[in-house]
Amino acid sequence: MRRAPPSLRLRLSADDLVAAPGGLFSARGVCLSAGDRTFAMPGMVLFGRRWAIASDDLVFPGFFELVVRVLWWIGILTLYLMHRGKLDCAGGALLSSYLIVLMILLAVVICTVSAIMCVSMREMVWASLGAAWVADGVQCDRTVVNGIIATVVVSWIIIAATVVSIIIVFDPLGGKMAPYSSAGPSHLDSHDSSQLLNGLKTAATSVWETRIKLLCCCIGKDDHTRVAFSSTAELFSTYFSDTDLVPSDIAAGLALLHQQQDNIRNNQEPAQVVSHAPGSSQEADLDAELENCHHYMQFAAAAYGWPLYIYRNPLTGLCRIGGDCCRSRTTDYDLVGGDQLNCHFGSILHTTGLQYRDFIHVSFHDKVYELPFIVALDHRKESVVVAVRGTMSLQDVLTDLSAESEVLDVECEVQDRLAHKGISQAARYVYRRLINDGILSQAFSIAPEYRLVIVGHSLGGGAAALLATMLRAAYPQVRCYAFSPPRGLWSKALHEYSQSFIVSLVLGKDVIPRLSVTNLEDLKRRILRVVAHCNKPKYKILLHGLWYELFGGNPNFPTELDGGDQEVLTQPLLGEQSLLTRWSPAYSFSSDSPLDSSPKYPPLYPPGRIIHLQEEGASGRFGCCSAAQYSAKWSHEAEFSKILIGPKMLTDHMPDILMRALDSLVSDRAACVSCPAQGVSGVDVA
Repeated sequence: MRRAPPSLRLRLSADDLVAAPGGLFSARGVCLSAGDRTFAMPGMVLFGRRWAIASDDLVFPGFFELVVRVLWWIGILTLYLMHRGKLDCAGGALLSSYLIVLMILLAVVICTVSAIMCVSMREMVWASLGAAWVADGVQCDRTVVNGIIATVVVSWIIIAATVVSIIIVFDPLGGKMAPYSSAGPSHLDSHDSSQLLNGLKTAATSVWETRIKLLCCCIGKDDHTRVAFSSTAELFSTYFSDTDLVPSDIAAGLALLHQQQDNIRNNQEPAQVVSHAPGSSQEADLDAELENCHHYMQFAAAAYGWPLYIYRNPLTGLCRIGGDCCRSRTTDYDLVGGDQLNCHFGSILHTTGLQYRDFIHVSFHDKVYELPFIVALDHRKESVVVAVRGTMSLQDVLTDLSAESEVLDVECEVQDRLAHKGISQAARYVYRRLINDGILSQAFSIAPEYRLVIVGHSLGGGAAALLATMLRAAYPQVRCYAFSPPRGLWSKALHEYSQSFIVSLVLGKDVIPRLSVTNLEDLKRRILRVVAHCNKPKYKILLHGLWYELFGGNPNFPTELDGGDQEVLTQPLLGEQSLLTRWSPAYSFSSDSPLDSSPKYPPLYPPGRIIHLQEEGASGRFGCCSAAQYSAKWSHEAEFSKILIGPKMLTDHMPDILMRALDSLVSDRAACVSCPAQGVSGVDVA
């Protein structure tokens, strides 16, 4: 991570500092500037170490702590004045002294800036004494005791928040990387430079792996988990180690990108409608596939089990499946092979509308690279359905983040068979279970004339696409419906190969079908440029961005990117360079230059043909209105080659939102069967 250039080193005086939680520091009105430009500051270097926090991040914590401590002091003073006459009980003198000293300490914290660290230490000692007093059990008025317990709890919450904040913002590599980063490794020969960079990369990966292990300490430590830890750590270190962005820079950059994106869209000329209407076969194909998606989405949702069912039915869901959780159904369960069913089976039955006898296998076994899945007979569509569950656990997240590429072991004529490692491993696990355990053989022995259909949502959609490709040699008529699958799934050749048997469905601005390592690198570069060229203080950007996300308004929040002289911005600004290490691949690139792909993270693409559902009109910024109307069209994968920022980029991925959109769209299109003029909502626009 880079220090600021010598001419831009952070200099603070005593009157620049205000209180921040736990004895951190906040800078008022301090900025780095080059000429009349203002831009994001690098992470602070304190005690010889870099911290993932910049001086302009501390405006909000300082103000927040001041408000909290003043309110806290007023509350304690009110408690003392109202109940001091009741402190003549056993231990009351100690209690009275505790309250008085606590009020004095809080007043000192509020009024004294220069001694903030010392005061914080005293506060911690006094919080410990308060905890000891509570544990001792003084017999006094209950109201007073409850008030003191509350103050002790608040004290420890603030202390715990301080410790967590320090862990988050502390960069263990700051002291090692800072001496080299400002000059880069160019002063070394090629051998020393290579050794230095490899050492730094190894250290960064080790730090990230330690963080991930602490975060995921509750899951097992088998071989798959250890591999996933290493893969995830390498991904994070690769993505974050070449920038000096702090978390608030990323938040400000996303806010600016969203406004810039909306501003560009609003200023565009009205789109030209394609002059020719779609062919009847294309429109009929879209209608048929939408109906299939609407039907099979029920199975993809059922694979999530009872959590999604109760989430979709918060008032009645627990009552409907409660009996299935408690009632013994040994005879019925014997009809279904599987494990860890618990309450899941009841929710699956309610979601799909099938009977117990229609299920061949239900498994909720969940480990890294091992996904839950269900196998059922769908008599309505005459198909054997395999539904793979999406992300629901930390194990699934590690599977998602194992983003290196590996060669997919599949029988097909495609030469370039690279695929996402974690999802490929998960699909291989389901494949072994289906084939080696005889699950598919059992299903087709019951219904030999049925065809095989594989479905899934999110991570499950990606695994379903890979699984369908693996099974296609044995089941040539296999079909796959991938709902909101990740973009970074497999190679361009496999994307084209899958067009004949896989259909993907994407809703709105859903971020997951646009998510790949390549797109994340592009997003990082866009954030770097928009933050480096912004001429507004960060706190104003964040406040305006929060207002815009919640309530909308004018997206034209001015930055220097809005100026007419765009040619001068083709080279990185000093501010942009200060946010990149000199050996970063993005350091010398302009904003429009192509990204070099890493051999470990080559460009990957989504599965099959893509149906894109888009909302027509406005239904609230978070999709809370149920009256939204949707249109559908066939889309090219290039339309999902860039991450779009917006309040619905996450909600559009939720399976219940997708089901609601499909319900609305299919019912609207069915109602317009006799209205050809209205049935062209699936027409592409130029």
